[in-house]
Amino acid sequence: MKRNSMRYVFVLLLLPAFAVAQQKLELQQAVDIALKNSLDIQLTKNNLDASVINNNYGVAGGYPLIQASGTDNAQSTNLNQRLNTGVTIQRDGTFTNTLNSGLGASVLVYNGRHVVATKQRLATLEKLSQRQLDSMIINVVANVQLKYFDVVRQQSYANTLQASIVVSQQKLDIVKAKRELGMSNDADLFQAQVDINTQQQTLQAQQLIIDQDKTDLLRLLTLKPDSSILVRDTIIIDKKISLDSVLTYMETKNPRLLAADLQIRINELREKETAAQRYPSLSFNTGFNYNRTEAGAGNVLFNQNYGPYVGAGLVIPIFNGSIYRRQQQVAAIATKNAKIEKDIYTKDYTASVIKLWQSYTSNLQQIETSGNNYDLSSRLLNLVLQRFQLGQATIVDVKTAQQSFENAGYMLVNLSYAAKAAEIQLKLLANTLDY
Repeated sequence: MKRNSMRYVFVLLLLPAFAVAQQKLELQQAVDIALKNSLDIQLTKNNLDASVINNNYGVAGGYPLIQASGTDNAQSTNLNQRLNTGVTIQRDGTFTNTLNSGLGASVLVYNGRHVVATKQRLATLEKLSQRQLDSMIINVVANVQLKYFDVVRQQSYANTLQASIVVSQQKLDIVKAKRELGMSNDADLFQAQVDINTQQQTLQAQQLIIDQDKTDLLRLLTLKPDSSILVRDTIIIDKKISLDSVLTYMETKNPRLLAADLQIRINELREKETAAQRYPSLSFNTGFNYNRTEAGAGNVLFNQNYGPYVGAGLVIPIFNGSIYRRQQQVAAIATKNAKIEKDIYTKDYTASVIKLWQSYTSNLQQIETSGNNYDLSSRLLNLVLQRFQLGQATIVDVKTAQQSFENAGYMLVNLSYAAKAAEIQLKLLANTLDY
């Protein structure tokens, strides 16, 4: 089974343009087109790309902070000074220029492992986005397969109706031949014509269902909804699915449950980040400063100083209204909620697996009997038609046999689709769906 979601990328690069008006649409082709065109997958992949970009030590605050600064101020002032020497300076429009510049670097040495927890959370968020992409991909594949086989189901029932219409046409021909020989009346002729007209109307209604199903399929493929596609396929059911294996794979491979585990981990790391705010923060600082001042009058006409500096900064949180402690408590509650949500998902998915398994096995058991009924109803219809031609059966007998044939065909194809749908959904939950 192809489990690598990078298949999506390969589909984007290698899949040729799809000419729906010229090609028969096969299941694998439909899946590849959906993987290429799905807007939901594109959105989820963009979210993954953003998570990859954010998974960086710089975003977590682990890289040094280097800054350059500079100011150059020119000022015109009126000066009035009286010095302790008795000298008085008074001058209007004195020009003063002050230039300050510097280059500084700050390295975080310790802050309660806040950076470590943040980086781990960003890495887990990237994994979560990958799980979400995997989940989106298999959901798109499952939806395409379900709709594709629904089209096959509706077309199969249409084929049964067409076969019954052929019989109705034969019935009408027999009635006309008998009427020419004086062996039938207008009532049989009218009834035969009404029957064939009714069946053709039913077939037209069925064709509408098929066309609308195809439109839904085209929407899933993100193709023009009025495109013309040709689907020719049969429903083949995998009869080797084991309940125990589905439950096992569901617990270990289901992307939604794996994402729930990652969400728990993310919330636990948020707890650590919040707790780290209550610890002292130590940073190392270094840099180079340059200051220059020129004045037109005053005690100091020129002053310039420059040189490197080095130091350390220590911030110790003492009291802030217990905000950090309360934030940590809220983060712990979020972790508990994430664990509860994981339990809810597990129980819901387990119940879904059991119900789908019951449907899957029940439909498989009924398919064999339904297939026998369909075969018998077909043979019965041919026999009754022969007897009608020999005058040993009535037109009502033929119509009853036709209804049995149509019902048997409808039942068989519905059971086959129901079993196939249960199979697809079981594999979806177990994350064993081929694509």
